[in-house]
Amino acid sequence: MQQTTNTILMIRPIGFRMNEQTAVNNYYQKVIDNLLPETVNVKAQQEFDAYVEKLRNIGVNVVVVDDTKEYDTPDSIFPNNWISFHENGNVGLYPMFAENRRHERREDVLFKLEELGFKINNIVDYTSAEDESIFLEGTGSLLLDRVNRKAYCALSPRADEDLFIEFCEDFEYTPVVFTANQTVDGKRKAIYHTNVMMCLGETFAVICLECIDDKKERKNVIKHLEEDGKQVIIINEKQVNNFAGNMLQVKGKDDKLYLIMSQAAYDSLSEAQIKIIESHCEILSSSLDTIEACGGGSARCMMAEVFLPKA
Repeated sequence: MQQTTNTILMIRPIGFRMNEQTAVNNYYQKVIDNLLPETVNVKAQQEFDAYVEKLRNIGVNVVVVDDTKEYDTPDSIFPNNWISFHENGNVGLYPMFAENRRHERREDVLFKLEELGFKINNIVDYTSAEDESIFLEGTGSLLLDRVNRKAYCALSPRADEDLFIEFCEDFEYTPVVFTANQTVDGKRKAIYHTNVMMCLGETFAVICLECIDDKKERKNVIKHLEEDGKQVIIINEKQVNNFAGNMLQVKGKDDKLYLIMSQAAYDSLSEAQIKIIESHCEILSSSLDTIEACGGGSARCMMAEVFLPKA
């Protein structure tokens, strides 16, 4: 089992904008005043293309699929919420909170990976849970420690506990459940995705412990991370607001490890935090300001890791 992969699936946007359907519980989204929707999309495409180029320059195999105009899918740039890929050839398909996000699921994405020589053995489809308004948004909701077979999940309107447990049974993970909150207008509200406040690397974890209000839950999460030998790098809520939790470790050329993050995330880190991360791997950052502001997601959300075996 491997924690990191060299192959990443990314979806290039064609109608990117702030999605009013996700803004109801994604408190990181903002309306950028005085910008036409077309301008927002063009800026997002520029950020996307520059980001892909940086990843390819370090030797990451980036599979880019263009979004289609068939449906209105403003969040298609975040494929990790609807699909996950696993080393045994399994693919997970996930139920999405926003109705317009359900159109992001596309069979042709699977065909494309098969054309590239990846083997898909089995599709585990949870999408019928949408009929009961039950959601679990892929590796946005699920943080997978693939080596130690643990799945971390912060419960929220987009992460149902029963469905999470079902996923863990199907994919053979031990569940680590908790609640993570952020302060919105003076109130504590659930963070919409686990991967906004936490990131798992091979030998470390970046986590915002002050988001976990329950002391018992906090202790339990730390216990799991430490018993698996991960150095815990603590970030604060202000850094979470700059997407410092939304990072992903990937493999570049010759299996060299990199932690990928946005420029805003990097700029929010202290020198000491950067030093600790760099003791584990190199950092690669890219400016994603428009995508972060309108989409409320960042570097990690844009990457669906491909762990499928080669045919």
